[in-house]
Amino acid sequence: MKSRFRVCFWSISSLCILLGLTSCHKAVTAAPAPQALPVQTMTVASAPVPQSDEYVATIKSRRSATLNPQVDGNLTQILVHSGDRVVRGQVLMVIDPAKQEATVASQVGTERQKLAVYKYNQTEVDRQRALFAAGVTSRDTLDQAEQSYENSKADYEAAVASRVSQEKQLDYYKIRAPFDGIVGDIPVRMGDYVSATTLLTTVDENQDLEAYIYIPTERAAQVRSGLGVDILDNSGQLLEHTSIDFVSPQVDNQLQGILAKASVHSPQVMLRTAQLVKARVIWKTSPIPVVPVLAVTRLGGQTFVYVAQNKDGKFFAHQLAIELGDPVGNNYAVLGGLQNGDRVIVSGTQFLVDGMPVQPLG
Repeated sequence: MKSRFRVCFWSISSLCILLGLTSCHKAVTAAPAPQALPVQTMTVASAPVPQSDEYVATIKSRRSATLNPQVDGNLTQILVHSGDRVVRGQVLMVIDPAKQEATVASQVGTERQKLAVYKYNQTEVDRQRALFAAGVTSRDTLDQAEQSYENSKADYEAAVASRVSQEKQLDYYKIRAPFDGIVGDIPVRMGDYVSATTLLTTVDENQDLEAYIYIPTERAAQVRSGLGVDILDNSGQLLEHTSIDFVSPQVDNQLQGILAKASVHSPQVMLRTAQLVKARVIWKTSPIPVVPVLAVTRLGGQTFVYVAQNKDGKFFAHQLAIELGDPVGNNYAVLGGLQNGDRVIVSGTQFLVDGMPVQPLG
């Protein structure tokens, strides 16, 4: 029995030792190294980056008219609406012309009367000249006939001039467009009594536009004609690249800014008179490192990129905090944190962790 017990004991002991050695062998076996993540990279290089400031600008037409009546009266017709396109000479509004029409009609009657007297005296002077030539009438009679003729001629011409003047005055009762353009706000209503001080509406020619930009006085030494200007809409979309062609020699007292103008030639559907836009004034262009937009990640208000660092022939992702400037196309200007020649990772950034092995593909 003791022999059997000893054999059993040594068998169990051997099994335990074997299992222990096996467990120890598994414990000391090293875990396999993580596999490198394939990533696309791009080498940082400098590109010409504009240094600029944005200002709010107002679009204005070089040709804009404010319409006031030249006569007094009540408005009887308003033939257009705000925003309508009109052509030169088109009637926009009518002021009650009844009184002036009566004046013109009276003047026409006077003119006809003067014409009848003038024609009679013309016939009479011709007859008296013939009689005087035949010795039938005296020189005094002929002189009187000629005097009457001259007087009636002058009266008739004066009547014609008065009638023409009254007809021109009658035309003032029709408010016409001074040129092709777009009707602005119409603050008056039918039946309103209007006078020379009443604003009827405006007409703006929606071409040959200008951007009015007020630049702070601290930039006075830098603002000049020829500076590039990017006209942007409210969403930041580029509408047109133009340049400053006028700089005021004076400072605006209210805005404490210097007025600069830039010509705008964008299609009429994009810009209108009095529209507010953004004007990016480009002071100068300098070579600055840029990185693709896809390479930039943001965390807690800070911007980062991952660069592929070479350590003993192996590459690892290293997270760097950077300072960004203005966007340049699909890139960002980098004001700090990167240098030319750094290999920035531009793909799979959402999977990266600082120190993670990577395999650059480009």
